Amino acid sequence: MDYSKLKAANRFRLGFLVHDVSRLRRTVVDKVMKPVGITRSQWWVLTNLARDSSHEMMQTELAKVLDIGKVALGGLLDRLEASGYIERKADPADRRAKRIVMTPAGEKVLEGIQARAVSLNHTMLDGVTAEEIHLAEDILHRMKRRLIEMDAEMKDRNPSQQPDLPDADFFSE
Repeated sequence: MDYSKLKAANRFRLGFLVHDVSRLRRTVVDKVMKPVGITRSQWWVLTNLARDSSHEMMQTELAKVLDIGKVALGGLLDRLEASGYIERKADPADRRAKRIVMTPAGEKVLEGIQARAVSLNHTMLDGVTAEEIHLAEDILHRMKRRLIEMDAEMKDRNPSQQPDLPDADFFSE
């Protein structure tokens, strides 16, 4: 890695900006979705179910995709089920396993949420050109891909081994 580019671009600032934008976006999304009566986390569950053509998924698979634990997902599913947006069904191959199925009511609320999200994104990106959006998406996609690679490399390492990072004094110059 050429760390001279890293130092010149002040990557700490990029990290803080990515974090701040993500946090602020979550705050605004929560406020926009509040009148619908659904949280961003519940929306994320429905969106991931909708990615499957049958609008259903094994509960364990959904937890993995959402990167959350069983207890946290269980609470989300309880609220979505109480609202009539999803159903839990026993898996035909393994009666102990649960399939999460989006209901027609879930599909309808998701359509409304998606419309609000499109409007929110247009407003949020006002003044940003299509070219700038594509550039930002490309950069963030490459960063994501590299972080996934780094995560996989670290899983294979002995916990006492450190990843290949620059010396600490590099950043203090």
